[in-house]
Amino acid sequence: MAELAEGDMAPEVSLPLGGGGTLTLGDLRGRTVVLYFYPKDNTEACTAEAIDFSALKKEFEASGASVIGISPDSPKKHANFTSKHGLSLDLLSDEDLKAANAYGVWVEKSMYGRKYMGVERTTFLIGSDGRIRRIWRKVRVKGHAAEVLQAVRDLGV
Repeated sequence: MAELAEGDMAPEVSLPLGGGGTLTLGDLRGRTVVLYFYPKDNTEACTAEAIDFSALKKEFEASGASVIGISPDSPKKHANFTSKHGLSLDLLSDEDLKAANAYGVWVEKSMYGRKYMGVERTTFLIGSDGRIRRIWRKVRVKGHAAEVLQAVRDLGV
């Protein structure tokens, strides 16, 4: 599949929520969506990112945006992660990697010379029309949630 670009329609996903139930991206049409992919619950950078997005949730909502995190972790791990860190975000479980593949974030990575497949930390800003407005690839966590919030406000999506 070709890499997604700004202006493309966001791929439809329907995934289990950490707290139970299922969320379908199409159900959020009419709202701006911040969809952020991250590698793994309870790791240092992923925890910091989730806490940062959670801390700004009310500001995102006031700007008309929903924030949703996606990782390959199970719904049970998401529920524990949410509880442990007092998160207020919806976290979706992508155990079969359908969403990661559809969004092009399941990639070959390298650490200490070892190559492996994993989720590339990436954020998609999806407009109320379902089109991708902005993409942040290979995200650095520090300040990222605030940068995305500013983009939501700037675009007025």
